[in-house]
Amino acid sequence: MTSLADEARLVLDNFADRTAGLFHPSLRLGVTGLSRAGKTVFITALVHNLLHGGRLSLFEAQASGRIMRSYLEEQPDDAVPRFQYEEHIRTILEDRAWPKSTRAISELRLTIEYESASGWSRMFSGGRLSLDIVDYPGEWLLDLPLLEKDFARFSAEALERARLPSRQAMARRFLALIDGLDLAQPADEPTAQALSAAFADYLKACRDDSTALSTLPPGRFLMPGDLEGSPALTFAPLPVEPGRTYPKGSLAALLARRYEAYKTVVVKPFFREHFARLDRQILLVDVMQAINAGPEAVRDLETALADILGCFRPGRSSWLGSFLTRRIDRILVAATKADHLHRDSHRPLEAIVRRLLDDAIARAKFSGAETDVLALAAVRATREATVTDGDDRLPVIVGTPAAGETIGRDTFDGETETAVFPGDLPTDPARLFLPDSGRPADGIRFVRFRPPRLERTADGLTLSLPHIRLDRALQFLLGDRLA
Repeated sequence: MTSLADEARLVLDNFADRTAGLFHPSLRLGVTGLSRAGKTVFITALVHNLLHGGRLSLFEAQASGRIMRSYLEEQPDDAVPRFQYEEHIRTILEDRAWPKSTRAISELRLTIEYESASGWSRMFSGGRLSLDIVDYPGEWLLDLPLLEKDFARFSAEALERARLPSRQAMARRFLALIDGLDLAQPADEPTAQALSAAFADYLKACRDDSTALSTLPPGRFLMPGDLEGSPALTFAPLPVEPGRTYPKGSLAALLARRYEAYKTVVVKPFFREHFARLDRQILLVDVMQAINAGPEAVRDLETALADILGCFRPGRSSWLGSFLTRRIDRILVAATKADHLHRDSHRPLEAIVRRLLDDAIARAKFSGAETDVLALAAVRATREATVTDGDDRLPVIVGTPAAGETIGRDTFDGETETAVFPGDLPTDPARLFLPDSGRPADGIRFVRFRPPRLERTADGLTLSLPHIRLDRALQFLLGDRLA
């Protein structure tokens, strides 16, 4: 993925980070996931629970009372936007709405002062760990494999995907534009812009809830930010012939040059300045959205996971080696929105993710890092109950559906609480890959709920945000560093 010059710069950057860490220990945690997987909510809930001493019974340092205090500090990277924790927590608590999705990279530093679990260490001084949380869109990860692909290979793979039966209708306008196009003709900007816009529209349509497809590089076409309209984002795949050299100034030559510019201007800086500096990673996956969309979306999610895992630099380094080369030594894959299912379905949900992950790991030839899988709700928006229907007792979830959500003929106003029987996930994950399996018609119903109202104790104290297994996630990602 990188040149020798890139690797040399990575070594220097890492050496500077590690040297600073001798005096102020820190851990860089990457938080990512594909669109609407819940990255912003996860970070907000993590910070809220640590700042306010949340209910984290499986997070050993917190449960044993060894965390003395947690507080926000100024982040170390001045060029990276700050994660707007205060704005997001206000949206959840006061508006009972979900914060806006991640659109670009951001960072937040949370420092934890703790007492060591070791009596020997406690004789000297208390411990301190700064957790640098790096929030970035998962779509950007899907761009990293482009560093190893030339324009011809990128084009061949992109066009092959666009012609799949599940995508062909959404790609029709783009495919019509390139049909019969003379790639050797002199380039003109209106043609390049029309091709780029049609290709971007196709990618956006693939991401819609009804299709929920995941493998959609280039990622910045979905989240252009301040690069919108730039030449580096004004290209599209073309049916070029591998190995053929097209005339200078031709359409094929222009778009190939812009594709290389995209890798240079967009992808490499992200890899070098952010991704390659991570110590640990949590990957959030909205499996239920893919299940809701059908087997094609589930298979596409599996492909995306393989591409993502193939990007990580996993493994353990020696103490000296860690000063020169950074390795991600723990990766947690979390199926989000577990509160949309009854707890009886949490094990099947984890089994589905493990099936996706096992195949993805095999495809990505990924090894070296410790991995774990869990079903998680960083903010629990529902509670569980039982409804009696004749002689049947149905396990249900109770919450307030968001305004506009529908169940059967009922449309909710965002204020009315209701009980929902979400159905059961298949115990055999392989069923989800079969045609017409795992759809809502099979009895699975997913509804978007509003965030909960905070509970109070009998003494009137306001409790922290409820969650499902956020404490397990923290233990896996941080527990050993607070021992």
